[in-house]
Amino acid sequence: METSDRRNFLVGTVIGATGLLLNGPIALAKEDEKKEEDVGPAEDLMREHGGLNRILLIYEEGLRRIRGNEDVQPDVLKKSATIIRTFIENYHEKLEEEFIFPRMRRAGKLAELVDVLEKQHKAGRKLTATIEKLSTQAAIKHDSDKRKLMGALEAFIRMYRPHESREDTILFPEFHKMMSEKEYDELGEQFEDREHKLFGKEGFEGVVVQIENLEKTYDIYDLSKFTPAT
Repeated sequence: METSDRRNFLVGTVIGATGLLLNGPIALAKEDEKKEEDVGPAEDLMREHGGLNRILLIYEEGLRRIRGNEDVQPDVLKKSATIIRTFIENYHEKLEEEFIFPRMRRAGKLAELVDVLEKQHKAGRKLTATIEKLSTQAAIKHDSDKRKLMGALEAFIRMYRPHESREDTILFPEFHKMMSEKEYDELGEQFEDREHKLFGKEGFEGVVVQIENLEKTYDIYDLSKFTPAT
């Protein structure tokens, strides 16, 4: 090999090696970032339970205001119930009923728990309809309607706290164990595709913004407000 050719070869080798050294960590970082962004189906449902819990806090604040004859701002309750109906009941719970409950029944696992959870879904939809209907100034001024609204809020909160905790600690972990990692990843992609199809590019994150705005209206967004005085 002539000197000039050997020099060009060595320069090309060094440049190529430098590129690998520089791009290698970047590629690995991008791959790690992708892995961090990927959320499994059970973990995704658990995260959505976090959104549900934040609405339960809004419901509790609404109840406190009704009992204390304070400014209830019923529109906050109505918008919260609408999020429950559209995101939790018509999306989140439909995923459970379509993909999780049938598989558990076919496998003969947690059948009794699944039956109770599904029954609670149906009961929750009736309560949500009542909350949406009665979250008005006129209803709050009417003693009978106000009692019905308070009863629906109380029943919804009481049912969904244990409901979601059983799913998070018993149902979802057992469901995960029954699936191969390939099946689990593919199901996560299905969940994500449906989420964005129904709720746009922002998906769950967009719903969280809506919840935050309702929390701010009720002045319960600041987490420090929940810290007990010592």
